[in-house]
Amino acid sequence: MRLSEVLNNAPDTSRAQVENFLGYRRIGWGKQKLVVVGRVVRNHFCLSCGDTRSFVSGETLSCLVTGELALSIDVALRCSGCESGAEAWFLVGCENDLYSQAPEVYLQRFTENRRDAASDQGLHVEQIDDLFERAQIAFDDSLGAGAMIYLRKIFEAVTAQAANAVGISARRSNGKRKDFKSLLEEVDSHSRIIPLEFSENGYTLFSELSEVIQGDSDELGALQKYDPCRKLILGVVNNIRNREEFARAITTLGWSGPAPRLSEGSAS
Repeated sequence: MRLSEVLNNAPDTSRAQVENFLGYRRIGWGKQKLVVVGRVVRNHFCLSCGDTRSFVSGETLSCLVTGELALSIDVALRCSGCESGAEAWFLVGCENDLYSQAPEVYLQRFTENRRDAASDQGLHVEQIDDLFERAQIAFDDSLGAGAMIYLRKIFEAVTAQAANAVGISARRSNGKRKDFKSLLEEVDSHSRIIPLEFSENGYTLFSELSEVIQGDSDELGALQKYDPCRKLILGVVNNIRNREEFARAITTLGWSGPAPRLSEGSAS
């Protein structure tokens, strides 16, 4: 695996072994180096093209060594359709040795500057990514309950957006809001937004987040639950995004039969 694949999976923080990209000669703190690690690709709704496009970097990236086991990477991105620009920043940590043959790395922080070139559409990618970033910041500051609040907000937001995309109302016939369990079950029955691996435990995940927030778990317990809960929430978000991509591909190919359609637009 090349380092670019780890960056492309942002905001996923999973550990992964990558090919050596710094060489074997150690670089001093605060020193920069150009590295060839593959292209970084981020999919966004391009305002100039009026459609979802891949924003792509060059093969060579600039990294700044910030510690024995950490480095910062700034990436310039360009729309594949119209060459509009955006930027991304990654803080990468390492579990063993940055200069080993196969360093084990993971993403510590991630942010994007889309300027006036790219926007969110469909699942409000920018909003969701911002909430993931806020959750990670809270976790890094040992604020377990705060981190879980952001994860619950993401779950609620993507469920509501998926419901709206297929015309499912968040309110009952008497005008009162549906409880989250009812809305989630209705949306999942229609669009299968919960990954198959834990399809029977979608509301259990929400309950887990809620119990922490309501004070039924101490900060240490919340911090211990954060990473697995984050992975499951990320799984829901990616599942929705993938289904939209599949639906658009099926439509483009003109295949007959029902397609898993979640919204008029798409997000990646």
